[in-house]
Amino acid sequence: MTKLNTSSLTSKAILFAGAVTVLAACQTTTQEASNEGIDYRQARFEEVAAMRDYRDCIAEALTLDQQARTNKSAGQYIASAKMVQTCESGLGPNVAGIAVEERMRAYGLSIQNYLKGGDIAAAQKSLDNFTTAFPGKDLYYADGSSFTETMSALLNREEASSFGQFSMLNVSKDLKQEMRRKTYWSTN
Repeated sequence: MTKLNTSSLTSKAILFAGAVTVLAACQTTTQEASNEGIDYRQARFEEVAAMRDYRDCIAEALTLDQQARTNKSAGQYIASAKMVQTCESGLGPNVAGIAVEERMRAYGLSIQNYLKGGDIAAAQKSLDNFTTAFPGKDLYYADGSSFTETMSALLNREEASSFGQFSMLNVSKDLKQEMRRKTYWSTN
């Protein structure tokens, strides 16, 4: 009978040691998963905080834009445009893929405001930055015309020879008409 108890005790001890090993392995895996979860939550918190700061900043830029429209002030248009660029640069690379369309609209406003403020060089540089930051993406006005093509045309980015076929540009009918008028009077 003692022999039976010894072998039973030995098998129980082996079973217990195996169970402890399995539990220890589970604890390690759970700890790693827990750390990954914490890192993920920390990254999400930082993204949310960055976007909250960005939206607060954009709200200030929109206030400047509204004041510029009310006062018809070139300086306020430029101040609004600079504020939008400051907001965008404050985001950092970790948040570059978040709220892309929202950021595109704000950056588009910046380009338009530089143009309205009379700083053509800054508008051109901002348009280049826009196309670099948002490759292959575009905004569309209510009439369906392309933001990037319209800005390119207004900022003299299109070749004058391409204006001969205005129907190829996705710009508003009024802008096409104005470009035709400009081309006609510059050659006649």
